[in-house]
Amino acid sequence: MAEEKIDNNEELRIGVYVCHCGVNVGGVVDCPSVAEYAKSLPNVVHATDYKYMCSDPGQAMIQEDIKEKNLNRIVVAACSPRLHEPTFRRCVEEAGLNKFLFEFANLREQDSWVHMN
Repeated sequence: MAEEKIDNNEELRIGVYVCHCGVNVGGVVDCPSVAEYAKSLPNVVHATDYKYMCSDPGQAMIQEDIKEKNLNRIVVAACSPRLHEPTFRRCVEEAGLNKFLFEFANLREQDSWVHMN
């Protein structure tokens, strides 16, 4: 594997993807509002929510956005990183982005499940 160089001087262009995970997250968390708030954060140039981000259409959306919007950092807020972090790292890598420029926020176990009631 060739060593990849990361340009620390490039303009940050962050994409944020909030997954409903069906009702696992979306039944408790207002996912559209979270995505809307993310748009106001520094360097976030795109944010959206989707029912199942780990699905093929969800991954295709991320890959298209990386290419079309020139995103160079990705944040996915979804269910368990134990299950899906490898899925999304592979997804961004296939779109040409260094897989370590991806962050996973666990909304299911660290937010929706602890606030169900």
